Amino acid sequence: KKPKAILIISGHWETDHPSVNAVHLNETIYDFDDYPAAMYQLKYPAPGAPDLAKRVEEILKKSGYKSVQIDQKRGLDHGAWVPLMYMYPEANVPVCQLSVQPKLDGTYHYNLGRALAPLKDEGVLIIGSGSATHPLDETPHYYPGVAPWAAEFDTWLDNALMNGRIEDVNTYQTKAPNWELAHPFPEHFYPLHVVIGAAGAGWKAELIHSSWDHGTLYHGAYKF
Repeated sequence: KKPKAILIISGHWETDHPSVNAVHLNETIYDFDDYPAAMYQLKYPAPGAPDLAKRVEEILKKSGYKSVQIDQKRGLDHGAWVPLMYMYPEANVPVCQLSVQPKLDGTYHYNLGRALAPLKDEGVLIIGSGSATHPLDETPHYYPGVAPWAAEFDTWLDNALMNGRIEDVNTYQTKAPNWELAHPFPEHFYPLHVVIGAAGAGWKAELIHSSWDHGTLYHGAYKF
């Protein structure tokens, strides 16, 4: 069933306070360097969702978030439009993007998601777009298989999510093996925390996609 609108949280939009874009037509942002030329020809002209942006602002302020920013110019970065291009290639679902706050922690983003949970009953699909592992460029890449440190983190994450261990994921810096290598910076992990917060109580994740790049970059997709 096609959603009424999509709220997507991308690790490529970092702000100090929650921010949402409120535009009528989303521009395609090419926020990457040295990619194949064909990537810069792709476009995802999804309609914006300014009413959803206002609803997000309303919900968060009622939930105690004093500062919520509305951005009336920003389009969709590649953390948003790349997965959406696969999911809804016709770009016919209104999309609103929400930022992450990398200076804050997993529990903060989980609670952000909890506040946004009512949107699900309003026909809104909430998507977190980051990466299950996102190591530094300096981390050795191009393993013939999967790097042992990455495989260990992946196993921990899959088990935690599929068994509903919310607190373990929220406090991954004290629970997860090799988290310093998997997420030396947290912005690509926090979209997951928002989504598990929005999922509500008693969930167990379903792994719907699993693949690797270079043996270190894990693309795990979970449904709640």
